Amino acid sequence: MGEENQTMVAEFIFTGFSNQLITRIILTGFFFLVYLVTLLGNGLIILLTICDPHLHTPMYFFLNNLSLLDICYSSSIIPQALVNFSVERPTISFARCFCQMLISLFLGSTECFLLAVMAYDRYVAISNPLRYTVIMSKTRCIHLALASWIVTILLTVVPFFVMPSQFCGKNELDHFTCEVLAVMKLVCSDTSKNQIFMFASASLTLFAPFFFILFSYMRIIITILKIHSLDGRSKAFSTCGSHLTVVTIFYGTAMFMYLKPQSKSSQEQDKIITVFYGIVTPMLNPLIYTLRNQEVKAALRRVTGRKRNTFLCDTFQ
Repeated sequence: MGEENQTMVAEFIFTGFSNQLITRIILTGFFFLVYLVTLLGNGLIILLTICDPHLHTPMYFFLNNLSLLDICYSSSIIPQALVNFSVERPTISFARCFCQMLISLFLGSTECFLLAVMAYDRYVAISNPLRYTVIMSKTRCIHLALASWIVTILLTVVPFFVMPSQFCGKNELDHFTCEVLAVMKLVCSDTSKNQIFMFASASLTLFAPFFFILFSYMRIIITILKIHSLDGRSKAFSTCGSHLTVVTIFYGTAMFMYLKPQSKSSQEQDKIITVFYGIVTPMLNPLIYTLRNQEVKAALRRVTGRKRNTFLCDTFQ
């Protein structure tokens, strides 16, 4: 955290659920099940978007990136949490805790910008369908995806390293993971600059993409209302339904977590929000896209049918 960040803390002790054996057992089963569904669901979407030529479109290119982000984000939290639940005195080194915070913050912020890019993609598809493939060319899609990652580095990773923070011995972390807000409560130095950094970063990574998404959907709604055909309106709305659902869940929990007054938040409430925001949401995203999207369902049938036919052919040869 910079040259000013001298610390006497070598490790952190997680005390979130250390004295509640039954709760730890239940959470271990729940986290493991959620992690398994997250890996399978997002992995399936990545597999379908790669294997099925019908899904080689800008929309599914960005969905592929989103699924990869969700897998990485869950993997930065859940495995460590499962380890914490399995021991009575869970600990983590200062360096590993710092890395976990940084990775989680980076991936979560990248998802904000990626969802904004996906909103722009939907706007172009509905407002200018005849030139959609020209505007959203393969090169532009790659540039937009890379921009999401690069902008996040500049807005979250760089400020994170220069925030002045000093830990003076208190190392009991009332959480099950190195969540930024929980760790910052252990800082013994003046946190006013940290709060300014965090609010500015949260405003840029949450508000800026969120308002861009709102603007895009306002334009989308205006375009849809100009469509005279009821079927045309329904089809246009259906192309945005899954993305809009994901945006609502993701931004709703993220804004409640990071923009609420910290003086009015309880640690138990923060734990619950972290579970939903960082663990449940990555599991829900592929379910939302597969359950609400006919193209993904059709691709699944084509891929499984192709595999089944190949297996039958190999069997009877």
